[in-house]
Amino acid sequence: MSSSVFIITPCNVYIRPRPIQCEEPEEQQRSTVSTLVTCSAPASAAMAEDPEAPGVPQLGLPPPPGPHRRDPGTEATTPGGPGSGRWILLRMLEQAEVRRSAHLLGTKEASAACDGTVQEAPRMDRQLQVSEQPQEFSEKLSKAVRHSFPPSSADSSSSESSEGRTSPRYMEQTNSKGGKDFCIKNIRQAAFGRREIEMAEQEMPALMTLRRVAEGEMPLAGAQIVGCTHITAHMAVLMETLSVLGATCRWAACNIYSIQNEVAAALAEGGVPVFAWKEESEDDYFWCIDNCVNVEGWEPNMILDDGGDMTHWICKKYPHLLKNIKGIVEESVSGIHRLYQLYKTGRLCGPAINVNESVIKQKFDNFYCCKESVLDALKRTTDVILAGKQVVVCGYGEVGKGCCAALKGMRAIVCVTEVDPICALQACMDGCRVVKLDEIISTVDVIVTCTGNKNVVLREHMELVKNGCIVCNMGHSNTEIDVASLTTPELTWRHVRAHVDHVVWPDGKTVVLLAEGRLLNLSCSTVPVYVLSITATTQALALIELFNAPEGRYKQDIYLYPKKMDEYVSVLHLHSFDAHLTELTDEQAKYMAISKNGPFKPSYYR
Repeated sequence: MSSSVFIITPCNVYIRPRPIQCEEPEEQQRSTVSTLVTCSAPASAAMAEDPEAPGVPQLGLPPPPGPHRRDPGTEATTPGGPGSGRWILLRMLEQAEVRRSAHLLGTKEASAACDGTVQEAPRMDRQLQVSEQPQEFSEKLSKAVRHSFPPSSADSSSSESSEGRTSPRYMEQTNSKGGKDFCIKNIRQAAFGRREIEMAEQEMPALMTLRRVAEGEMPLAGAQIVGCTHITAHMAVLMETLSVLGATCRWAACNIYSIQNEVAAALAEGGVPVFAWKEESEDDYFWCIDNCVNVEGWEPNMILDDGGDMTHWICKKYPHLLKNIKGIVEESVSGIHRLYQLYKTGRLCGPAINVNESVIKQKFDNFYCCKESVLDALKRTTDVILAGKQVVVCGYGEVGKGCCAALKGMRAIVCVTEVDPICALQACMDGCRVVKLDEIISTVDVIVTCTGNKNVVLREHMELVKNGCIVCNMGHSNTEIDVASLTTPELTWRHVRAHVDHVVWPDGKTVVLLAEGRLLNLSCSTVPVYVLSITATTQALALIELFNAPEGRYKQDIYLYPKKMDEYVSVLHLHSFDAHLTELTDEQAKYMAISKNGPFKPSYYR
């Protein structure tokens, strides 16, 4: 006897012999050596004698290895005989192959008889008609796939744009309470936006604690705050906290790409006058700011700004409102620069608190937020692998430090450009090479700007970069990259996906520009809400301080954020970590010449 092994190929099944030691006659061994599964074992003599006899469908299968005849008398006793599991499996495979062959030949009546014989419909001399089934199947499959997977954010944005390019400012919308004092993309997204705000509240413990502690006192009762910030879920928590504390607010966006339309809808549904929708035009952007300020019967007395556009707009268009401004809170580098320009020219309308230079924002928001979000933004937009890539980070402030730490963690080769010798020395001691941009511009794969300045990456730099170089901005404003110089006729812009444009040179070289040079992380990625909670709490406390300060405490000047308030914000967030602070003894406090309750750092500490 012999043992056999199944071998299944794309078109046939063989039983290949496995030699074993036995005393069986050689003739009987040969009769069970191998069988080609193209016909049943008890087939007709013609099929057994001549596999190419007329009437037998030829399947184009290769011949079996060795004899393919079997002595019918041995089937009952051989491993492949009728009644054995292997024989049944072979019969099923045979019938399936015959049916497949009949379909390919255009026959409709071929079938395998129960006794193992094969009957075939008469052949006709005609060309095979190609069925439309594959196309129909493909269409059904496409529909099934579309129904099985939810639309991506890119799909939803493209569907929104396909609905029409009409600006929402020309459409009238009404919330469930009949209110119309807002302008957003779609009020029907309010329920979805409300869920996002509720999720953000879970990661913003300090603001929620501030609501509970100060709600009864209403420290902002009578405050009329006009804001120009990012319209995101975490900022919505701040806006609603200010309302709970007694303020009335009107809101516009400081960045056309960071706006979350569903969050704006939830705010409008909740009664907050908000004027913002994603990808506003420049004209729409300033129209929204104007509608926050130019309101009959309502005048702002506080400004919460991010970038200085709201403050600049009031100074330029509505100078008569400046006399009522009790304070300005600014949180960005570029906004602080603009405040100092107003101060030098004598046009600063009231006291301002520089939140950006607060210790807690520098150490947490600028560093940790950018550290986590820069990678998310680069991955979402370009799908690039960063390991081994040559990256240059322009600026080594707290934002630059966070970006460099993240990129080095992904094993990128990081260089830094810097004008400040102290920051440059920090970069060197952190393992980065400090260079001039001109020295390495032709070899880098990614350029990230983090300076808060203007014209950091110019057209002359982009003329020298290699094909496929990624250029993006992690600073606040869109002035760091000279995008305007890329709009000349000889360059071709190709919009690849949301926030990704290919700028093509005449020789075919492509520069990958992200978010049109605007803030990368808030335009193209998610951001850690817990870190942003720190800055939002800082802004809320600054507004409370300026609004409730006795007359004369603050003059028309720019003030640093008080250290005591920095520490209070930290304490509010420490509870979420179940942290326990050590207390100074009286002797220790006297030795250090500080209060047991703080502040623990001098006012000049940075």
